Amino acid sequence: MHGQSPLDDPENARFAFARYWAIMRAMAWFSTAVVAVALSVLYWQIGLVSIHLYIASALGIWLTIMLMAALMGLVFLSSGTGHDESIEDRLEDERNR
Repeated sequence: MHGQSPLDDPENARFAFARYWAIMRAMAWFSTAVVAVALSVLYWQIGLVSIHLYIASALGIWLTIMLMAALMGLVFLSSGTGHDESIEDRLEDERNR
């Protein structure tokens, strides 16, 4: 039988996800700043080639950083709330032998 997850409590879940979304908002601003710098460097290096190059570069950089932030944020949320410890480890008996 698995243990009770701290995220099952609505107050704990509300606090944890509020912190997660605050991190995501901060990372969205950071990603936007990185995209601005990258597009400036790209324009400085090669000039105005095609608007599609700049759109693809901006979306690629922004979405890559946001995907990394979302996945790492979920890892930290799961670990920080104690959700990871609430699982049933079926291999624990085998490791203790």
